[in-house]
Amino acid sequence: MADSSEQHPFRGDNVLVVAFEGWNDAGEAASGAVRALRDQLGLVSRLEVEPEDYFDYQFNRPTVSTTEDGTRELEWPGVTLYAPAGGTGLHVLLGTEPSRGWKTFASEIVDAVEVADVGGIVFLGAMLADVPHSRPISVFAGSDNPAVQDFWELEPSTYEGPVGILSVLGIAAERAGIPTLSIWASVPHYVHNSPSPKATLALIEKLEEFVDVRVDRGSLVEDAANWEDGIDALAEDDEDMAAYIKQLEQARDTVDSPEASGDAIAEEFERYLRRRNGRDDPPRNTAG
Repeated sequence: MADSSEQHPFRGDNVLVVAFEGWNDAGEAASGAVRALRDQLGLVSRLEVEPEDYFDYQFNRPTVSTTEDGTRELEWPGVTLYAPAGGTGLHVLLGTEPSRGWKTFASEIVDAVEVADVGGIVFLGAMLADVPHSRPISVFAGSDNPAVQDFWELEPSTYEGPVGILSVLGIAAERAGIPTLSIWASVPHYVHNSPSPKATLALIEKLEEFVDVRVDRGSLVEDAANWEDGIDALAEDDEDMAAYIKQLEQARDTVDSPEASGDAIAEEFERYLRRRNGRDDPPRNTAG
């Protein structure tokens, strides 16, 4: 960790926290964390991107609802930049991952961020992974910015492969001179159909280590406990699921053990991977 007298990369007045629903948002964990920020800080809309430019409505369909007075209204997929009413302070960018026009979209967002005088961007994401629900949520923080890496002793991403809009926007921001940081949570893949309040809580806790903000947990702690209890109940009625979770727990406990050597960890995961009987390799923890 850098000396406290050094300039903190994300302690300025204007920091942007970003999350997108969709590919980057397993268990709705990242969008849930940013939505909590937006609501608790009372942020207001500063920019709404034009959905016609960036969304395929056959892929991200609009939804219809009825208001209290009986009016039928459409809600279109979109992305909104929220800011403090006074214009200075923590901003958030929240919405659905665009379907197309990513280069133009990234340019539009970076332009808006520069106009808002944002000094740094934190991206939140969540991925499905081979991790047990009964252990603390694994959270990875990294950066491709040398100053951010040095301050927090973070590693750059080594991931190579398909990416989401977070990576595209992150690279565009760095090229514009805006420092970025990424925080990712791993969500158990065997409960991918339901929101994961435990992962949302883990992202919020990690975010508070980097950004000068405190988020009221509200019902998140209780929701996370209920989420875990609900999965335990499902596993009690499913022997295969229970056995698989036990394997994940053993692998995780081996990695977390202070006595574990690098060779022991590698051997344990080799055994674990062999037990998977030909399933796909687990996703890396630095995907974007």
